[in-house]
Amino acid sequence: MARRSKSADTPPVTPEENIIDIDVSAEMETSFLEYAYSVIYSRALPDARDGLKPVQRRILYMMADMGLRPEKGHVKSARVVGEVMGKLHPHGDAAIYDALVRMAQSFALRLPLVDGHGNFGSLDDGPAAPRYTEARMTAAALSMTADLDEDVVDFEPNYDNQLTQPGVLPSAFPNLLVNGASGIAVGMATNMAPHNMREVISGAKHLILHPEATLEDLMEHIPGPDLPSGGRIVGLEGIRDAYRTGRGSFKTRAKVSIEQVSARKTGIVVTQLPYMVGPEKVIEKIKDAAQAKKLTGISDVLDLTDRKHGLRMIIELKAGFNPQAVLAQLYRHTPLEDSFGINNVALVNGQPRTLGLLEMLQVYVDHRLDVVRRRSAYRLRKRQARLHLVEGLLIAILDIDEVIQIIRAAEDTAAARSRLMTIFDLSQAQADHILELRLRQLTRYSSLELEQEKERLEAEIAELEAILGSETRLRSLVADELDEVAAKYGDDRRTELLDAEATPAVSAQPDPAAPSAGSSLQIPDAPCWAVLSSSGQLARTTNRSSLVHPTRRARHDALTSVVPTTARGEIGAITSAGRMIRVPVVDMPAVEMSSGAVNLNQGVKAREFLHLEKNEELLAFVPLDAVIALGTAQGRVKRVNPDYPLNRDDWEVISLKGEGRAQDRVIGAAVAAEDADQLCFITAGAQLLRFGASLVRPQGRTAAGMLGIKLAPEDTVIGFSVVPAAASEEHTGEGEPSGDPSQRPVSSALVVTLAGGDAPLEGFESGSIKLTDFSEFPAKGRGTAGVRAHRFMRGEDHLKLGWAGIGPALGAARNGAARILPSEMARRDGSGIPLERGVDAVASSPEALSAAAVR
Repeated sequence: MARRSKSADTPPVTPEENIIDIDVSAEMETSFLEYAYSVIYSRALPDARDGLKPVQRRILYMMADMGLRPEKGHVKSARVVGEVMGKLHPHGDAAIYDALVRMAQSFALRLPLVDGHGNFGSLDDGPAAPRYTEARMTAAALSMTADLDEDVVDFEPNYDNQLTQPGVLPSAFPNLLVNGASGIAVGMATNMAPHNMREVISGAKHLILHPEATLEDLMEHIPGPDLPSGGRIVGLEGIRDAYRTGRGSFKTRAKVSIEQVSARKTGIVVTQLPYMVGPEKVIEKIKDAAQAKKLTGISDVLDLTDRKHGLRMIIELKAGFNPQAVLAQLYRHTPLEDSFGINNVALVNGQPRTLGLLEMLQVYVDHRLDVVRRRSAYRLRKRQARLHLVEGLLIAILDIDEVIQIIRAAEDTAAARSRLMTIFDLSQAQADHILELRLRQLTRYSSLELEQEKERLEAEIAELEAILGSETRLRSLVADELDEVAAKYGDDRRTELLDAEATPAVSAQPDPAAPSAGSSLQIPDAPCWAVLSSSGQLARTTNRSSLVHPTRRARHDALTSVVPTTARGEIGAITSAGRMIRVPVVDMPAVEMSSGAVNLNQGVKAREFLHLEKNEELLAFVPLDAVIALGTAQGRVKRVNPDYPLNRDDWEVISLKGEGRAQDRVIGAAVAAEDADQLCFITAGAQLLRFGASLVRPQGRTAAGMLGIKLAPEDTVIGFSVVPAAASEEHTGEGEPSGDPSQRPVSSALVVTLAGGDAPLEGFESGSIKLTDFSEFPAKGRGTAGVRAHRFMRGEDHLKLGWAGIGPALGAARNGAARILPSEMARRDGSGIPLERGVDAVASSPEALSAAAVR
C-alpha cells in the first residue's frame, strides 16, 4: 500500500507561545521557602506532643491499622513500607525503611516502638534489606496509638485526599523525652537525648499535680539523660543549661574497669560505650592513634561482644604502663569519650521552638489532658446514646404484645415508627432500634440484662461527667494512667551521672602503684615486695613498707616467699624440677598492703602466670644476684652462684638424679649468702639436721650438689630451709634472760613439726603438733643423720609437716600482736600436744601455723 504524502500546501503547526517573565530572586525565594517549609514540618522536626516525625507517626498508625499487634506474627518490613508509602507518605521507600529500622533499634531508642525480627543493623553495620526483615508493633507502640478510634486527636487528609491520618498520636507516655529525637531541617536542627521513663513520668506527674512547679522541682525527678547504651555522663552543668534554655552539651564516657585479664597482662575492659558509638569504630580509632604515636602502652584490642554477654571489649596493656594514664589517653584520642550536644527544637502548634525541660513537659501534659478530656467526652456521648436506647427497649418490653401488634398492623416501616413514637412517647432513634430487634431478644432474661446495663451506664455516665466537670479529677486520672505505663514499661537507670569532671572513673581498683592519670605513663621503678603464698598465689606489693611475715591471705594460707625488689626489676622463681624462671616483676599483679598485711585476693595462681609442667610446682622466689641454697627430697644440698644466662628466660639450677617416680625433686630454696647461715633438713621420719652453710661450697648452675642429710631407708625429706645466722642461736643480753621464753625476741627461729598417721576413719585425722626453739637442736656435720625432732605418739608414724625458720611469735591478731610460746606447744618427753589443742592454742594467731602450711 502506497504511503500517502502530505500536501505541500499544508502549513506547519506552530505551538502557542506562553512566556511569562518572572523575577529570579522572587522565584528562588518562593521555591526555597516552600522547600524549607516542607522539610521542617513534614520531615525533620518532631512534634512536641508525641515526639514523632511525620514518617514515624505514619508508620505506627499504619501498623496499628494493619493489626500488627505484639501478640500477632511478624510481617515483612517491605509490606509495611509499601502500605505507608502508598497510602500516607509519598516519598522514597528508603526513607520509610530507615525510620522503621531506627524505631526497632534498642541501641538508638531507650524504648523501641517496633519489634524487629531479623538483621536490623548494629552500631557498626547497616540493616538487611526490607524484603529480609520482619516487623510488628511493640507493647509501648500500642500505648502510643491507643484510643485513636475515640476522637482523641484530629485527623487530616492524606496527600491525595483519599484517606485520613492522625495529626498527632495520643502518646500515653512522653515519647519526646523518653526516646529523644534527631534531625536536620533547613536552617535548623534538633538533637534530643533519651531519658529514663520512670524519671520522666515522675516529673510529668509532679507537673500535673503541681502546675506551678519550677525547673528545679522537675530536675529532682529528672536528674539527666539515660542513654540506651549506658555509660557515664561527666559534668552536669551542660545538662542544666539544656534543661533551662534548650541548648547545652555534656560528655559521655565508656564504662570501663581495670582488670587482670590474664596472669601476666592487665587490661582495660569496656562494657558500655557512649551513645551511638560502636566497638569497631573504637578499635579503628585506637589502631589509628597507636600508629600515629598518639597512644602508647597498648599491646592488643579484643572485641568479645556477643548476644549472650553483651558488649565486652578488652584493651590489653603492655607491661609497665600505668592503666589510668593509658585510659586518660584513650579518652582524649578515641570515642571512648564523646560529646553530646543538646538542641531541643520541636514543633509546638505548628511552629518550631527551642524548648527547655519545663516547656517540653508542659506541652506533653497539656496534650495528654486534652486527649483524656476528649476521650472522656466521646465515651460520655456513646454511653448517653446507649442509655437512651436501653430506656426505649425497657419501655417496649413492658408492653411487648402491643408493640408487636402495632408493627404487624402497620403498612410500612415509616408507619410503624410513627405509631411507636406516638403511643409510647419514644424518640426516632429509640423507635428505629425497637424495629431492628430480633424476637429472641424479647425474653425475660434480656429484660434483666437491660436493667443491669442501665445501672452500669448510669454509673459510668456519672463518673465521666465528674471527670469532665472537675479539673482535679481529670489531672488525677492522667497521673494514674502514667503510673500504669511506668510500671509496665519502666526500668532502672543505665547511665551513671558524675557531677564533677575528675580523673577517669572506673569500677575496679586501678594499679595502686601507678601514679595519677595526669602523671607518668609508665609505672615507676619503685621498691616493692614480690610475694608467694602457700596456696600458690603470687603478686607484687604497691610499696616496700614494713611487712608482717608471714602474713595470712586466707585460712590455712600464708606467705612462704618474700623477696625485696623493684616494680621494674626481675627475680627468679625456683620450681620443684630444679628450674629457675626469670620473672619480670612488673608483669605480676599489684596488691595493696594494709598494716603490714598483704591482700592476695587480687593475686594470680602460679600455674596461670608461669609455664609449669604437669608435676612441677613453684617453690620460692629468690633474687637473681644472691647465692641461694637448695634442698631435695633425697637429701641433696647445693649452694648456687648467681651466674645466670642473660639471654634465657629459664634454666637449670641443679641437676636432679633419678627417673620417673624415682626422680628427685627440690623441696625448698632460699637465700644463703652468708657462710654463718644455717641449713636445715627435716625428714618424714622426724629427723632434723642443721649445719652451717660454710660446709657447702657454692657451685655452678649445672652441678648436682652434694649430700646434705643421710636418710634412713624409706625416709624422705619434707622440709628444707635456711635460717639466718642472727636468728639461729638463743638470744641473751641484759634485761632479756634466755631462760624466760616469754622474753624471746620476735626474730628468734622456731621449728614447727606436725605428726600423724593413717586415719582410722575417713574424715577423721589424729596427730600432734610441736613448736621448738631452733637453738635446742645442735649443729651436726653435713651428711649425717641429724637428731630426733618429734617423738611419735600412738597412731603416729611420720611427720606430715616440718618447717624451720624465723618464727612468727608476732601474729596479726585482732587486738594486736600475739606471742606463741614453744613451751605451750610441746611436752617434756619430746612429743607434741594433740592437734586439736594445738589449733586452739594458735586460734588468736593462726599465722603461727599458716607460716608452715604444706604447699
